[in-house]
Amino acid sequence: MYRIIEKTSLNETVTKMVVEAPLIAKKAQPGQFIIFRATPDGERVPLTIADYDADRGTVTIIFQVIGASTMELNALNEGDCICDFVGPLGTPSRIDNLKKVCVIGGGVGCAIAYPVAKALHKKGCEVHTVAGFRNKDLVILEDEFKAVSDVFKIMTDDGSYGEKGLVTNALESLIADGNTYDEVIAIGPLIMMKFVCLTTKKYGIKTTVSMNPIMVDGTGMCGGCRLTVGGETKFACVDGPDFDGHAVDFDEAMSRGGIYREFEAKRREETCNLFKKEVE
Repeated sequence: MYRIIEKTSLNETVTKMVVEAPLIAKKAQPGQFIIFRATPDGERVPLTIADYDADRGTVTIIFQVIGASTMELNALNEGDCICDFVGPLGTPSRIDNLKKVCVIGGGVGCAIAYPVAKALHKKGCEVHTVAGFRNKDLVILEDEFKAVSDVFKIMTDDGSYGEKGLVTNALESLIADGNTYDEVIAIGPLIMMKFVCLTTKKYGIKTTVSMNPIMVDGTGMCGGCRLTVGGETKFACVDGPDFDGHAVDFDEAMSRGGIYREFEAKRREETCNLFKKEVE
């Protein structure tokens, strides 16, 4: 069992947990993920590793409480144990030999972008970071990003914090200022990553995206996380989660992601009703 040693609410929908998992912490690298089951009869759900500390033997996860499984996970508190916590899975982010990179995170995807920015900074790379949120209340990891970024921009849809606009507006501005990037790394909602890639394609900038579709076994056997990349079928769990953004079929990925919405809404309602009964 994997004990939760810290639990922090980052905003009204996003939670940070530090979990005791020494074997995973020893092997983890930026870009990799774990698969958890909150309870013995729960679903298997992937979460990208937000941070890790091999000396403490801990792995940090940051998740949005949006579906039944994350509701079950969020119901656990410090001292409780997560039933299953498997990893590290996936191919680590390729960050060697990069001198100047723009890391772009959107919403809770910033939790995935942070360890990549941190690792690049540690290697001596010049890191420019753009973090996008709907509004000020949803901003996360601001201080952490500032500590590892040479340039840091926050964008909000409503202008309540940072600059008003989309992450692509900030990227266009940085490029217009004369910044030349070896690579842009984008992590966040599919629609955000799609438009980042459309922007970078105009300038011929290599772009990597992190794809985190529905996964089941996390080892390439079930095929649930298949994607089309460069006209070929890839599995996010073993071939990714990082892929060439200019080769990803985002429209297909968004269409497949919507297949489960009705089922997840029903599961969420059932879980909410269960929690209400327990409180009563």
